[in-house]
Amino acid sequence: MSEIKVASRYAKSLIDLAVENNDLETSYNDMVLFEKVVDETPELEAILKNPIVPLDKKTGILNGIFADKVSKLTISFFKIVVSKGRSAILFATAKQFIQQYNLIKGIVTADVTTASALSPAAKEQIIEIVKRELKANQVIVNEKINEKLIGGFILKVGDKQFDASIASGLSKLKKEFAQ
Repeated sequence: MSEIKVASRYAKSLIDLAVENNDLETSYNDMVLFEKVVDETPELEAILKNPIVPLDKKTGILNGIFADKVSKLTISFFKIVVSKGRSAILFATAKQFIQQYNLIKGIVTADVTTASALSPAAKEQIIEIVKRELKANQVIVNEKINEKLIGGFILKVGDKQFDASIASGLSKLKKEFAQ
């Protein structure tokens, strides 16, 4: 079974447990923190994925880093996953948890690539359009700047992409003239 499927199942279990304990928001914040720490500390991910490192040592490391920063539920979850020899998927599980949480809460992430920084008004307009079209409760905008676009923007939400960049338009014109 693929790592993502396994991570998704563990994430779903944690979400169910958190909902049952009226602790979903806390668990979400814990998973965001865990993902951030692992993302910024590749050594931690390497330790978690290393089959040579003993399970009790992995549990001790996670305890040492997170015991006073996350809920008891999250620490217990870490211990269970590590004890089952699945510490390698903890990072993927955190990512899956965040994805599933966003789905439950109606939160959509929109990646916007522009030639220059978006104005607050343009950003607000994109948020309103995405909310209306996808019936989302909240839109998180990730901005990227790519000067090669010349102007316009590329909007990507999930597996959908809308390319309104000048560079793309010029490329299409070039292809039409070549034919």
